[in-house]
Amino acid sequence: MLNILTIDDSRMMRQMLMLTLKEAGYAVYQAADGMEGLDALQEHLGFDLIITDINMPRLDGFGFIERARTLPQCKATPILVLSTESSDEKKARARAAGASGWLVKPFNAEKLLNAVRRVAG
Repeated sequence: MLNILTIDDSRMMRQMLMLTLKEAGYAVYQAADGMEGLDALQEHLGFDLIITDINMPRLDGFGFIERARTLPQCKATPILVLSTESSDEKKARARAAGASGWLVKPFNAEKLLNAVRRVAG
């Protein structure tokens, strides 16, 4: 079973991700912003995939990805961005920070699960 960390400041989005991913058989951990996400990485070693929003308080998705990539346990962990943002500039910035892929909200459950399978095996 894959362990997935989702990071989003919207409680409704976290609930929708939890429902979709748990129904597909994944273990889901949640954080409400990038700082909580970094805390989760320190507390739970071994996430197989991270899904993060971009626009969040305290630490946005770009900052989270950059800092997560400095941690030994996250150097190779796939990180998907799930955001309302869709500009090429923001996608390029996320890729430069270390993102593995990009999905636009609102998400389609089938597309999300296909992306999860593609990047996390």
